[in-house]
Amino acid sequence: MTPAAWWLVRHAAPQVAPGTCYGALDVPADPQASQQAALRLAEALPRGTLMSHSPLQRCEQLAHYLLALRPDLASNPDLQLREMDFGDWEGRPWADIARGEIDAWTQDFAHYRPGAGENLHSMLARVDAARREALKALEQGRPVAWITHAGVTRCVAWLSSHGSQLPLSHQWPLEAPGWGDWVVIQPGFADKAPVQQA
Repeated sequence: MTPAAWWLVRHAAPQVAPGTCYGALDVPADPQASQQAALRLAEALPRGTLMSHSPLQRCEQLAHYLLALRPDLASNPDLQLREMDFGDWEGRPWADIARGEIDAWTQDFAHYRPGAGENLHSMLARVDAARREALKALEQGRPVAWITHAGVTRCVAWLSSHGSQLPLSHQWPLEAPGWGDWVVIQPGFADKAPVQQA
């Protein structure tokens, strides 16, 4: 029997002006791109996959298109899978955010709340809680899929390698799936100590 795997799927390209900060901003994704991603994902996901999706509409769109193609699957919205909330930076061009604010964030990367929103410590804690549920399902032989965001996939990458250690800005992983793409995590990756809620 092939061991169960974990699919981390990123939503399709959002309909937002380039250079905009839009972490928790609820912007739609390109419908055609979402449909194309759903077609590819429908062919790839194994039967019995335990699915969840971020409640932001760019992820819900992809989930809905996928479920129309794969009625054997179901997906539940999960607030833990949403992107980081950048507070009053949301919807603003990155170029308009004061350099001093960006510098303050990079200097205290895990604890600073960009735009008075969410800090990375809190985001890592909530993603880790969802990750631990995913690990339980994988241990039971159940494939898992999340339809989520680049920031969440980076959190999973950090947690799998570093556990409860908090990152400095230069340590943060930059790689993430492209729009409408995914990474598949195979069994045997590190299961580190949980992150405490900030």
